[in-house]
Amino acid sequence: MKFFAYTLATLLGLLGLAFVIGSRGRPMQIVVGVILLAAAGVLFYFALRPPKTATTTIVQKIELSGDVHLENLTCRACGGALGRESVIVKAGAVFINCQFCGASYQLEEEPKW
Repeated sequence: MKFFAYTLATLLGLLGLAFVIGSRGRPMQIVVGVILLAAAGVLFYFALRPPKTATTTIVQKIELSGDVHLENLTCRACGGALGRESVIVKAGAVFINCQFCGASYQLEEEPKW
């Protein structure tokens, strides 16, 4: 597709240049030449633009079995109260990023026994 756009833009540019150079003072040929040059510029612009990338959002839901009690999370470095935005799940592990002191660590569950 880009090859076609570059080829067409080059042909339009050359044709527009020929109209402008060979106009001999005729305003209509100058106008046509300028329009062709502008069309070539627009084609080059759209051909050079990077393609749009699609964004993918991944939602990870965790189902917990048994009795689960909600506890308030606090940073182990500074003791600041952590919210939902401080918890990140990467590769199945839970990581904490403290917004107060900048500490970052993996949350590990202590054994129940």
